[in-house]
Amino acid sequence: MNYKIRVPQVRVLDANGNMVGVMSTTQALRLAENQGLDLVEITPTAVPPVCKIMDYGKFRYEESIKAKKARKAQKQTQVKEIKFHPGTDVGDLQHKLRQIRSFLADGNKVRLSLQFRGRENAHRDIGEDKISEVLDMLKDECFVEQAPKTDGRVHFCLIGPPRAKKSGGGAPKITVSAPAEASADQMPNNGIVISVGDAPAAQ
Repeated sequence: MNYKIRVPQVRVLDANGNMVGVMSTTQALRLAENQGLDLVEITPTAVPPVCKIMDYGKFRYEESIKAKKARKAQKQTQVKEIKFHPGTDVGDLQHKLRQIRSFLADGNKVRLSLQFRGRENAHRDIGEDKISEVLDMLKDECFVEQAPKTDGRVHFCLIGPPRAKKSGGGAPKITVSAPAEASADQMPNNGIVISVGDAPAAQ
């Protein structure tokens, strides 16, 4: 940029991106200075290198704003991991559940894992039941991305935030009514008539 450009000639673009032409670097610098702007090398590998006249400070500021907006819009989903043991007690279990709920609330996925150690390998069903217990506690607060499975000495599954429920028709309407006129022997269920579906329109 500016006097750090060492080549003798450059191809110059003005502040609006229009081609000015090839000129000596000294002449291009003078042109930029007369406008109170900078001469910035944008394509150094071209022959001759391409430079643009611009407000470099303003350009850097605008680029930083764009980068911040892009990072904010592109929220990355992380995979957190919570480890359990077959003997995880109630207090520790509640603490881990709070962590899981916090991760899910932030939009992250959570890997629930349990590693069998030593004699625990002989009673793997206890560890598997522990993961099933956690999933049951979170059944209304998460979506199971990967069902529980065992790989070597590790039993694990992957859960994520709950997915939006698809809208569908409501439950069928149930109406309960007594017939206006009917003999006692024509009234099953103590004279109560139960129909499922939309109630008939009034005549």
